[in-house]
Amino acid sequence: MTSWQPNASFCESPRQTLIGDKYYFGRGFERELSEHGVQLLRPARKCERERPGAALFKPLRQVIESINETFKGQLDLERHRGRTPGGVIARVMQRILALTAAIWHNDATGQTVLRSLIAYDH
Repeated sequence: MTSWQPNASFCESPRQTLIGDKYYFGRGFERELSEHGVQLLRPARKCERERPGAALFKPLRQVIESINETFKGQLDLERHRGRTPGGVIARVMQRILALTAAIWHNDATGQTVLRSLIAYDH
């Protein structure tokens, strides 16, 4: 495993929470995160007892999968047509910004479905 180094802006807050999968493990790894003010939340491995935050993982995963499906379906994220790394990044970030703006607008106008882009699909 490679050594993880947080950037300066990551450590400006007094405490951060990092959510990872069960493969982010190890006493040294968790100790290093803790020294940098980062709490690791991850599911327990087969040989471990339940860890803090375990009740959050199922609903959080459902939210993440729902957002990923929105990116793929409504925003055509898999067909971005970027030809260079910079082009891919720009096109993906453009779609994320569009979805964020739509969620904000739908929330501000009291819409029942926040991630819907149907009103903007002209």
